Amino acid sequence: MASHPAVALLEFDSVAAGIVAGDAMVKRAAIGSLHTGTVQPGHYLVLVAGEVGEVEEAVDAGRAASGDALIDLVLLPDIHPDVVEAIRGHRRRGPVEALGVIETVSVASVIEAADAGVKGAAVALLEMSLADGLGGHGYLLFGGSVSDVEAAVAIGSGRVPPGHLMRSSVIPSLHPEMRADLERHSRFGPSVGREGGGDAVG
Repeated sequence: MASHPAVALLEFDSVAAGIVAGDAMVKRAAIGSLHTGTVQPGHYLVLVAGEVGEVEEAVDAGRAASGDALIDLVLLPDIHPDVVEAIRGHRRRGPVEALGVIETVSVASVIEAADAGVKGAAVALLEMSLADGLGGHGYLLFGGSVSDVEAAVAIGSGRVPPGHLMRSSVIPSLHPEMRADLERHSRFGPSVGREGGGDAVG
């Protein structure tokens, strides 16, 4: 995925419809890579990467094949490499002046917000959590100076489709203890169970 300029993700509320759409997408266009699978709550994701024209063709085929099961999509012709790493589960650690949070109702929307935010302001994309353990929601964390984080949150939130933004916030001075706990684990159970011993992927 990291070696391709364009990435698209289609999100379906039906596993069957998602598989049909994914098959139609790879039959239509010579994409570079395909990743599919289920996430909570019973949604199906199809992610494709490749050259811009081929990814656009694949998205058109997925739309046509999905009927009303398509609930969200994002198409990024020039995806930021930090977003690719975050999709793959990488997390960044280290002190930050301010923390920004964007929470959305879908995976596709939070990916779009992340890409817009890191392109529009000098911030680090610290983490992006996608669907599982979140009831299908997504959220991201930006880190940086107060002004840059405020700009990134405003830009990213502005790219979320109407009705898909749950909440966004900026914490101007994140307490070191809160930052350390966020770095240990994003899930409550593992955070408590691994107190003092959790490691972040960086």
